[in-house]
Amino acid sequence: MEKSPENQNRSGKRLLGKLSFNPVLLLWILPAAFLGVFYFYPLGNIISLSLSWEGQAPLAALLDSLISARTRAVLGFTIWQAVLSTALTLLIGLPGAYLFARYRFRGKSFLKALTGVPFVMPTLVVAAGFNALLGPSGWVNSLLMSGLNLENPPIAFVNTFPAIIVAHIFYNTTIVLRLVGDFWTHLNPRIQDAARILGASPWTAFQKITLPLLSPAVAAAALLVFIFDFTSFGVILILGGPQFATLEVEIFYQTISLFNLPMAAALSLLQLAITLLLTIAYTQLTERLQRALPLTSTRHGQQPLRGWKRKLTAGLLIGLLLVFLTLPLLALVSRSITVLQPAGGHAPEFTLDFYRALARRPQQAQFYVAPLTALRTSLGYGALTVGLALILGLPAAWALTRDSEALWNRILDPLIMLPLGTSAVTLGLGFITALDQPPLNLRTSPLLIPLAHTLVAFPFVVRSLAPALRSIQPKLHQAAAVLGASPAQTFRRIDLPLIGRALLVAASFAFLISIGEFGATSLISRPDNPTVPVVIYRFLSRPGALNYGQAMALSTILMLTTLTSMLAMERFRLGDIGEF
Repeated sequence: MEKSPENQNRSGKRLLGKLSFNPVLLLWILPAAFLGVFYFYPLGNIISLSLSWEGQAPLAALLDSLISARTRAVLGFTIWQAVLSTALTLLIGLPGAYLFARYRFRGKSFLKALTGVPFVMPTLVVAAGFNALLGPSGWVNSLLMSGLNLENPPIAFVNTFPAIIVAHIFYNTTIVLRLVGDFWTHLNPRIQDAARILGASPWTAFQKITLPLLSPAVAAAALLVFIFDFTSFGVILILGGPQFATLEVEIFYQTISLFNLPMAAALSLLQLAITLLLTIAYTQLTERLQRALPLTSTRHGQQPLRGWKRKLTAGLLIGLLLVFLTLPLLALVSRSITVLQPAGGHAPEFTLDFYRALARRPQQAQFYVAPLTALRTSLGYGALTVGLALILGLPAAWALTRDSEALWNRILDPLIMLPLGTSAVTLGLGFITALDQPPLNLRTSPLLIPLAHTLVAFPFVVRSLAPALRSIQPKLHQAAAVLGASPAQTFRRIDLPLIGRALLVAASFAFLISIGEFGATSLISRPDNPTVPVVIYRFLSRPGALNYGQAMALSTILMLTTLTSMLAMERFRLGDIGEF
């Protein structure tokens, strides 16, 4: 059926309206320019580098590198460890999600906040925590050696495959607890009650009613956990050891140890393609969650814990979660202030020597700085990242909320999320290979690190600010316009005060990302200008009790800094506003 001239004219006008210039488009100039220069340009350079094999046909050499036995082995291990880690994370997290979703009990809010602590911890701190608990010089092995008069550590945990899996479960369990638990909380229990009235058993009602409704949330959580496990770097590097190489670790090895940049670029291209597909699938799942079905209030979906069996089961589950999610971090803190005696020695002694040593420059290290200097550097980079991320994220979020149906917003909104689907090591490699020529010769500039951190923090800032801006009632803007206020005055007098708490949350996100980022920083940082995670990795890579103790002390400082930022973020969060 052909459209009438009148309908065609209307369609043309709508399309012209989408394509016509909009003043809001000016807000995208700075964010789009930043992404173009510091994301798409380095990414294009990686693609070009992956085709620059000396003396070989580019496409043939690229294909040979991607199907080589080494690449197949690395890719296979990357996928296998991510699949296993994801399955076990779901196995541990789903019972906790059910407990949080369906029951009210004393201390629930505190417990939920506490279970979120591991996820915001930098991966190096998580690795250091398990090292402090189960490593060769950790609490468990040291106490067993002392108590049983052994010469060697009886438990081999570090540099094993189980260490990788356990650390991944520790790090990502909170994703299942929060994503699945929050969705489960809002499912209307009356649907399952109706099935029970019709004669269905509790298991049948769960299998036929609850599970199909819950499956999008479970799938979204599983996919997000898989993405984090697939791109894991610090955990593999510290706890796995050289015999376990994921794509992320292999890119790092090819770049730093072998300086085989074409091979590193080819692996980065492979990883980028996979992670982008996973990110697209996750985005579609989250959109499906938002429009899946009408949700109910938490008051209708939760009930108090009654009966000794339920209380006993809940108590055991809460105890296991507390022990598993807090013990490595507690071991980290205690290990930083104690000296463990050798086998047959005295009890552990309290000391602050490891913290005092942080003020000294490492011996026989002309280009290395004192650890406390690295801490000041990290805090400075964090502050600069916060400023840059807010300068870029605020106009982008404002543009998105002014006209969500505009063509430019539909194009640019997905683009700002692309850095989240890109490995940090890949971003670092792109910076190294692309930003070394005038006028962007930043390879030796200290600005390169906060620019890389901003690239990762920018999407989080936009996603934290956009919901808060959308919550502002249009009537307020209309009233301001009637009273003669300009758009700039309206933003300054109305929007900024209303989104102040969201700005603080966004700033906390950016700061957390900056001080804990390790993947990209490990490639682009200079030996005389490291960040705290880089220094922790150096200490853990060297033998000696002093180096180990300083790694624990510096990890503890980083953990406490992260905790402070997280508590501030939770304090300033307004209800459930924000996507993270």
